[in-house]
Amino acid sequence: MKIFKSSYIFAVAFAIYSQTTYSQENKISNWMYVGSYTEDEGFVDGKAEGIYTLQQNIQNGKLTLGSTVAKLKNPSFVRASTDGKYLLSVSELNDKEAESGFVLSYKINKDHSLTKINQLSTHGFAPCHIEIDKTGKFAFVSNYMGGVVMMYEIEENGNLIEKQKIELENPKESHAHSVNITANNKHAYIADLGNDKIWIYDLDAQKGTFSKNAQEFAEVANGAGPRHLSFSRDGKFAYVMNELNSSISTFQVLETGGLQLLQNISSLPSGFINNNSGAEIHLHPTKDFLYSSNRGANNIAVFRINIETGELSLIAHTSTEGKTPRNFNISPDGNFLYAANQDSGSISSFKIDLETGMLNSLGEVLEAKTPVCLEFVE
Repeated sequence: MKIFKSSYIFAVAFAIYSQTTYSQENKISNWMYVGSYTEDEGFVDGKAEGIYTLQQNIQNGKLTLGSTVAKLKNPSFVRASTDGKYLLSVSELNDKEAESGFVLSYKINKDHSLTKINQLSTHGFAPCHIEIDKTGKFAFVSNYMGGVVMMYEIEENGNLIEKQKIELENPKESHAHSVNITANNKHAYIADLGNDKIWIYDLDAQKGTFSKNAQEFAEVANGAGPRHLSFSRDGKFAYVMNELNSSISTFQVLETGGLQLLQNISSLPSGFINNNSGAEIHLHPTKDFLYSSNRGANNIAVFRINIETGELSLIAHTSTEGKTPRNFNISPDGNFLYAANQDSGSISSFKIDLETGMLNSLGEVLEAKTPVCLEFVE
């Protein structure tokens, strides 16, 4: 009887494992949610209705446009929860439109539609970025206007609760553009474009506390405008995309969580003299390549990372085949890169050469309404 019972348990376990493995190996597509602009805001003429979906063919990288799954004003940044059950979105409003911007939580349904859970104030205006810590318990929303970053607790059902309000120095000048958290979940960096500083905080996820690091900040060049940040795969280096002077600052990440500047390098092609602003920055998930987007030059800059020193060397620039590449993302398997061309209303697709890091156009540009943010959900 014991032998039969053990054999039965083994058979069931093996069947579950085989089914899971088969499912993973035969998966044919990934889904993305697209954050967008829905209104004419002066700097952008929004044409979308809200958050909409894209389907990616894993084999050939081709995209298929889905449908609008949440109608709201200017959901310019979206972020999936760590377990893939929920989607958070900002509603980017300014001080002439409402008493504050908002952050919203949605349940992701099996058919990829969204069901709204709740909506909270961001206690600032023009919320533009969402970060979720590695435990999946806390979300951080950066307000471009007002010098405020909000920390929220994410309940098991996806409901958001206000946890802490972080007020930055010089709120009239401050433009908090992102929060990024280290792989060990102990430290966080707030890119403050207006103050030309990276504010450094310590996170204790167990206690739910967020406090200033012994090194309160790291500075970039005057007028550089730090926007977004990406870490090397070993966590030893941090790369900051500076919006206003189109450069990337490389920092060593100290054991204390502090930052030490190592290098500044332009993200632009040599000799480029027209207006440009840096936007997004991402590290390849498995290779030592770094990518950044340029709005104006309308390209993706490709860099190789020296894994010993952390320094960057330029490989190439690749046209995004559209105008104003605000955001881009890399597929989970690292094979494809997709760029959201905000002002030309399109999304371009590239195959990544895993040996050289180079981007090779798939030759298809998908028409999409005012795409701003691309978020894979696995």
